[in-house]
Amino acid sequence: MAETDALPVVRGIAALRETVSGWRRQGFTIGFVPTMGALHEGHLTLVREAGQRADRVVASVFVNPTQFAAHEDLGTYPRQEAKDAELLAGAGCHLLFAPSVEEMYPAGATTTISVGGPAEGLEGDFRPQMFGGVALVVAKLLNQVQPDVAVFGEKDWQQLMVVRRLVRDLDIPTEVVGSPTMRDGHGLALSSRNAYLTEAELAIARQLNGVLAEAGLAAASGAALDSVEQDAREALLRAGFSHVDYVAVRRSDDLAGFEAGRVDAPGRILIAAWLGRTRLIDNMAVAGPA
Repeated sequence: MAETDALPVVRGIAALRETVSGWRRQGFTIGFVPTMGALHEGHLTLVREAGQRADRVVASVFVNPTQFAAHEDLGTYPRQEAKDAELLAGAGCHLLFAPSVEEMYPAGATTTISVGGPAEGLEGDFRPQMFGGVALVVAKLLNQVQPDVAVFGEKDWQQLMVVRRLVRDLDIPTEVVGSPTMRDGHGLALSSRNAYLTEAELAIARQLNGVLAEAGLAAASGAALDSVEQDAREALLRAGFSHVDYVAVRRSDDLAGFEAGRVDAPGRILIAAWLGRTRLIDNMAVAGPA
């Protein structure tokens, strides 16, 4: 076990389990926050939430290769472990698990997980490898840490729904908690990929929240969803986004479409759009009928 700025760091599964088992023997409950590092205030909010729900908090930093396609930013994804450890310590984390790729995926490992339901469509259409990789690494991490509660951000709403289905389907005894999206003073959702944006792109990106809010209000008022989605797509392009992968209003719990073409239950509007080489995603709740 290493130690960074007073935060213990383990890199092996055996050392992780030894520490967690010791806490269990003392009667402590365990909270867990999985991350890919490059931490910001949004991640730290998840750590604090876990600390409110459990006696000890484990965070992981692991850039998971199985959820990246060959053309995506695995190699350039920001990595800053020393800074991450310092931030985690300040947020009340008790242990950092920072495994290598070889520790997580030993030579000869062949098991995969196929996911459906909330994984279908949206990100599943544009990043078809993603949710199989997410499901595999989350299942492994939950098995390794065996937490009582795990906290995920609502910014990745579809991922949160996939994890909840995974835990339910595989009978994993962990409570999955969603934590509200953290935003900057202009309403832009905090994301590690925001670091890729130029100042000009950042000004455009900060209009995304307004487009979401306006479209969400229109959907909640009973407007036809085809029109709501098209109007939001056009608003994003007018704002300066270079390309829009999707704008979709779906049921919030399972991400199924609304058969009537209008919101008739609690929903979620989800957007993925590009600024140059940077892809941003965001979402917002859509109120159901009164």
